[in-house]
Amino acid sequence: MKKPYLLIFSCLLFCLTSCVDIEEHYDFKLDGSCNVVYGFDMGRAVEVFKNILADSVKQTPQFNLVKDTTMSFLAAMPDSLETKLSKDELALAANCNLSVKMDLQKSVMKLSITHMAKDADDLQYYLDHLSKISMNSQLDAVTKSSKQTHGYDARELLGGQDYYQYDVTPHKFYRIIDKAKFNAFLKKTQNTLVMAKAMLIDMPYKVVLNFARPVKKVNNPRAIVSADRRHVTLTTTMDDVIKDPTVMNLKIDF
Repeated sequence: MKKPYLLIFSCLLFCLTSCVDIEEHYDFKLDGSCNVVYGFDMGRAVEVFKNILADSVKQTPQFNLVKDTTMSFLAAMPDSLETKLSKDELALAANCNLSVKMDLQKSVMKLSITHMAKDADDLQYYLDHLSKISMNSQLDAVTKSSKQTHGYDARELLGGQDYYQYDVTPHKFYRIIDKAKFNAFLKKTQNTLVMAKAMLIDMPYKVVLNFARPVKKVNNPRAIVSADRRHVTLTTTMDDVIKDPTVMNLKIDF
């Protein structure tokens, strides 16, 4: 591992995923490019678990570690896994950035994944392959020895989000949930989701899309469109998605 502290961070991250606030941001530019940011804020999780951790754990150097850094997925990836990726996947890993901001004593724990897609085709490829690159290759390597904590494997909540089917062109952004894949995801993460619900954790999920020109059509009635029709926001929770997966469907023409 090129960055030893990633092991510490990843162990914490995947133990606390059931307490994560998720935000997706898409900023579409006039030239067809799009900046994508996936943000995961686990501050509430840290606050919850700090109350049950022993003082001896809170006093360890690992728990007092403070980090604020950004690197590419490729730089954070174990060397042994690079040979398993295709040329295009390596290029994607090199162009995706992982940002970590952590100060557990202050209940700060944030992860963001960013990528600047140069055009619609690049965005389509990114959305179709991110789950494989970021979860099955890079992060699996740093969590395989400590992925199970408190009786469940919470990393699956991040790594399992490959249940969307995307259709992206220069003038549309369509995302439809694959119910069969989503049901398989629910079955795989059942223990984690049950524990999150028992802890009264709602797991909010927000998608924000900003456009350089007014959108023409949005099919989701729960999506809020700004007065100038350049911003679309969809806010829900994992509990809502479990009850009705279609609440996350988006078809936007712009």
